[in-house]
Amino acid sequence: MDVQETDVQSDRIVTLPNVLSFLRLLGVPLFLWLVLVPEADWWALAVLLFAGFSDYLDGYLARRWNQITRLGQLLDPLADRLYILAALIGLLLRDIIPLWLVVVLLSRDIVMACFLFVLKRRGITGLPVHFIGKAATAALLFAFPLLLLGAQSGALGDVTKVLGWAFVLWGAALYWWAGILYIEQAMRILRARPASA
Repeated sequence: MDVQETDVQSDRIVTLPNVLSFLRLLGVPLFLWLVLVPEADWWALAVLLFAGFSDYLDGYLARRWNQITRLGQLLDPLADRLYILAALIGLLLRDIIPLWLVVVLLSRDIVMACFLFVLKRRGITGLPVHFIGKAATAALLFAFPLLLLGAQSGALGDVTKVLGWAFVLWGAALYWWAGILYIEQAMRILRARPASA
């Protein structure tokens, strides 16, 4: 059987891709603090840009150097989810996004967490990542900086606000579409595996 691109290839803990993922995680509280306390939007954007670039880079290096690890497979989506959560909290408290958007996005994660909990009780630790899920996360992580820029006055704010809302609406739709695909996949697995397994 051929090794898939996303299969675990290394048991190492300390790898450059994992270090990048850790650094990305450390940026989550920094981003939230920058958005809420000093309202230093440009610095917050710099943190988001670093997070986006390091997200791409750690995945690329892990595949290129055969350093895909179980830890990396946990850290990478965790960092993505925490950035989405931090951005939602920060932008909501700054009155940049409405509460309904937060509810739409977080309700999908709650539904998925319930399904993953049931799968874990059956001995299944995760589901393969769909391209649609990756596209949704990318769209949302691209939308939030645009929405933050959209809070600025002037032409730049006007343009980025429109672009940000376009990306966030597409991202939210894809986020739920990926969630439905994951749920359908989980249901097939649960039907195929007895409860006692």
